Amino acid sequence: MTLAAPIAVYVLAALAEIAGCFAFWAWLRLGKSPLWLVPGMVSLAVFAWLLTRVDADFAGRAYAAYGGIYVTASLGWLWLTEGQVPTRWDILGGGLCVLGAMVILAGPRAA
Repeated sequence: MTLAAPIAVYVLAALAEIAGCFAFWAWLRLGKSPLWLVPGMVSLAVFAWLLTRVDADFAGRAYAAYGGIYVTASLGWLWLTEGQVPTRWDILGGGLCVLGAMVILAGPRAA
């Protein structure tokens, strides 16, 4: 099993989820226009659709593996969009999350 396809989908899903959630953050915390919610909701719908594209027998397993990718993507957002450099603890935690996601994705399954 190749991990490239699900990881690519998870990365795209993470970007869609973070962008959608940030639209709400911008509206509620940064005083942006409520119109920010329109692309935010579209982005969240794209996120949900993308998660259904992962070849997994159970939604919970797909979501659990996604979580590790999401944490790492969030740290990238923190750095690239918000200008806050992740700490070494952020990086260590993100790495552990990705490792956990890889274990979930690549672990053997009963036939």
